[in-house]
Amino acid sequence: MNGASREALATARESLDALTDNTSVDAAKLAGELAAVTALLDREVSLRRVLTDPAQAGEAKAELAGRLLSGQVGGETADLVSGMVRSRWSQSRDLVDSVEELANIADLTAAQQAGALDDVEDELFRFGRIVSSSTELRSALTDKAATASAKGELLRSLLGGKAQAVTERLIVRLVTQPRGRSLEAGLESLSKLAAARRDRMVAVVTSAVPLTDQQKQRLGAVLAKLYGRQMHLNLDVDPTVLGGISVQVGDEVINGTIAERLEEATRRLAG
Repeated sequence: MNGASREALATARESLDALTDNTSVDAAKLAGELAAVTALLDREVSLRRVLTDPAQAGEAKAELAGRLLSGQVGGETADLVSGMVRSRWSQSRDLVDSVEELANIADLTAAQQAGALDDVEDELFRFGRIVSSSTELRSALTDKAATASAKGELLRSLLGGKAQAVTERLIVRLVTQPRGRSLEAGLESLSKLAAARRDRMVAVVTSAVPLTDQQKQRLGAVLAKLYGRQMHLNLDVDPTVLGGISVQVGDEVINGTIAERLEEATRRLAG
């Protein structure tokens, strides 16, 4: 997003945090209503253009949004969206992306309030690994000929009773309303939002064998010191690394595996 939209989103996130800090506000209900607004704005191109038209007064746009949403969503959701359309947006689509992000943050906040955020983070990561290892499943979930309801039923059969309700809602929304994103990009975005809920970075750790609790704690402490922020570890086991570990934080890879050292030695010999 460009400057104006970034500022508008930052303001909206502050408003959402203020809302969900109030224990009387149902964050999960708020998430569902914001998701419904996302679908409306994504579908009604002319509406979102009117609501982001810089030539229109912010208060007039807020009143329009309030009238459209009245009786359709709760007062908190209507007020939040009305506040968003008062802001200036660089592109009309940025408003839709931002409402969707707030829906996801609200669901993650509900998980955090229930003490289940760690579980949701881990489940999102594991689901991503399952998808990447199953061509058949990925094809079924990204098939443009399949209906959203069919994909939703497939996901509920896979996740129902086996994952947190928030995890299921987030993945079902992502798959049934991809909005032009790849499944992998959407899952990565959700993982980053989950980590940000507690101001943590995510490190994807690949090792030949599962790490012990002591190893995980030591690695987490080292990475937190290195990056200056608390680190959430997504753990993956891959016997092909032969030994050691590979750590990826964002675009940076810290590779300390035996396989990597063997490859380096081979390159040196060949050179």
